[in-house]
Amino acid sequence: MNQSLACRVGPGKIGYGGTVHRVQSGPWVGFGALVMMLVALDHGRLGAGAWLVGLGAGLAVAVLLSRALGGHREVVLGPAGRITLLRAELVCAVAALAAERGRVALLVVIAVVALVLDGVDGRVARRTGTVTALGARFDMEVDAFLILVLSAYVAPAAGWWVLLIGAARYLLLAARRALPWLHGDLPPRPWCKVVAVVQGVVLVVVASGVLPLAVEQGALLVALVLLAESFGREVRDLWRLAHVSRVVSAPTRVAELVERA
Repeated sequence: MNQSLACRVGPGKIGYGGTVHRVQSGPWVGFGALVMMLVALDHGRLGAGAWLVGLGAGLAVAVLLSRALGGHREVVLGPAGRITLLRAELVCAVAALAAERGRVALLVVIAVVALVLDGVDGRVARRTGTVTALGARFDMEVDAFLILVLSAYVAPAAGWWVLLIGAARYLLLAARRALPWLHGDLPPRPWCKVVAVVQGVVLVVVASGVLPLAVEQGALLVALVLLAESFGREVRDLWRLAHVSRVVSAPTRVAELVERA
């Protein structure tokens, strides 16, 4: 999940293959690409709701990514970061189609492309030596957004409990506001990526409607159990990390107080 989002080279620009890219334009170029994508998908069949969802999601991606990059002229999207940005725009298109609830085959194809590219950006980042924490976070949020969109799409037929799959990431983010110890840094676990892939694959298959409802619900239940186990282990490890940190830092604080006295 460690992908490159940004590189720092020179006064505000960097070239890949002779091309110059500027940080300020990157997210908004992606938004423009999304608009063209929606126009290509439209053909008079996308309603106002689909356009509103697609453009709203794309605008949120552009604004949040611009803020994450910090507006520094020396920061630019790296090669893997641009792939992740493409994935984000594809997910926005999936969200628009999901709001329309019409062309299932097209929704599934675009979602599959987004899932396949999820295995590309990390490899590109490692090969180019441009792995960053910000890129990994961007990749994670795109994964979470796709899972949220797909879970919302299949929930009316499969059961509203499926929304727990899409909401899990955001429930954890909300919990972090109340429990600061959930902000601890843990080493990456490959199992987390496996679970994320399972969620995406299961939700895409269910969205396609090729399986009986009972089989779909069973697969979704397994996916939810795996997700609960993964998040539960993360919460447990973060609690242990916070407890160990308090134990280790306590003698230091005592020594500081004694020295001040």
